[in-house]
Amino acid sequence: MTTNDTITVPLYRLAHSRTGDKGNRSNISIIAWHAALWDVLVDQVTEAAVAHQFAQRQPRQVTRYLLPQLQAMNIVLDDVLDGGVNDSLNLDSHGKALSYLLLDLPIKVPAALAPHLAGPPISLSRT
Repeated sequence: MTTNDTITVPLYRLAHSRTGDKGNRSNISIIAWHAALWDVLVDQVTEAAVAHQFAQRQPRQVTRYLLPQLQAMNIVLDDVLDGGVNDSLNLDSHGKALSYLLLDLPIKVPAALAPHLAGPPISLSRT
């Protein structure tokens, strides 16, 4: 294994999340499990990556707010809730489950950071 080796894992291995909504806007917070993972999150959980992950829901705009002292970010998605609670026939018109869609985003992580990931240990041996 070299120092350039990476592994690809879902975002939930690097961070946890909370979701809120108001009208037709959803905001999703992403909070790193460990400070060592913060730079990876900033580099890869971009507005463009989030817009791509939510392409099927067609957000009008995606805005990211960084909170580096907390190793957290807030992602705001406009016009993503099919009109909002009162207008939508969507089963999840509150958008509470949208964080799960974002937490499935594939993230490339330097293998050296694997010990900081949540969940079961990852075997880095080559066969």
